[in-house]
Amino acid sequence: MGYLVLARKYRPQTFDAVVGQQHVTQTLKNAIKAGRVAHAILFSGPRGTGKTTVARILAKAMNCETGPTETPCNHCRSCMDITAGRGVDVFEIDGASNNSVEQVRELRDNSRYMPAHSRFKIYIIDEVHMLSIAAFNALLKTLEEPPAHVMFLFATTEAHKIPITILSRCQRHDLKRIDLAAVVGHMESLCRQESVAISTNNLWRIARESGGSMRDALSLLDQILPAATASWMTPM
Repeated sequence: MGYLVLARKYRPQTFDAVVGQQHVTQTLKNAIKAGRVAHAILFSGPRGTGKTTVARILAKAMNCETGPTETPCNHCRSCMDITAGRGVDVFEIDGASNNSVEQVRELRDNSRYMPAHSRFKIYIIDEVHMLSIAAFNALLKTLEEPPAHVMFLFATTEAHKIPITILSRCQRHDLKRIDLAAVVGHMESLCRQESVAISTNNLWRIARESGGSMRDALSLLDQILPAATASWMTPM
């Protein structure tokens, strides 16, 4: 297998592992514990702050064999399938390339059928603001009164582009830019796991350049890791 970039290799698999978004993850954990998880949830915020990651963890939490649970086991069939991106009852859809009314109508029609082996059939739509107006209109009725076995998890960087008729039917969670100290702390942890030594000053430079986006920070870290690894392995 080829090299796996840090953002994928160390993608959080539980709510507690998500960095800098405790206001969202704790709210979701409380909702799961109380049995009051909304059927349609919108995650909005800047790029690289964990929107799709949190959606995937919520999908695992709702479909885990031990759940619904605040802490998915990551060992059952459902959890492992979602982690690997092959869950037959969890559909990850790119709103930018699946934005026509015909595609949304197909999604709506398929949502009527029961899940294959999970508790819920879950649709995760990334960059949902890219759907056409006709596609949004086709989704309205299902979004308002979905079957009991269906959940919709939306992610967007531009919530202001989503029609108010859709927003009013979703529970909204706004993710924020990640505190730079938290970004640095996370990168230090990953460097230890990768057995490389990078100075704290350099990690701070990366964090400032990332602008609070963990994905951007890890992409920059990926670029300098080869040089850092070579330096660490060279005898003094």
